[in-house]
Amino acid sequence: MAKKNTILVKLVSTAGTGFYFVKRRNPRKQPEKLAFRKYDPVIRKHVDFKEEKLKS
Repeated sequence: MAKKNTILVKLVSTAGTGFYFVKRRNPRKQPEKLAFRKYDPVIRKHVDFKEEKLKS
């Protein structure tokens, strides 16, 4: 059986609120870590979200 191409990663808020998004990423096509500027509803602002490993 073939291995899956995508992995699940956790995008954690840099504001330190503990809020996170879960996203799929193909490590072969996108070897660099993900970073987005998204809305954090805990502090009600847009902040940077950086990739961390998802504990499975």
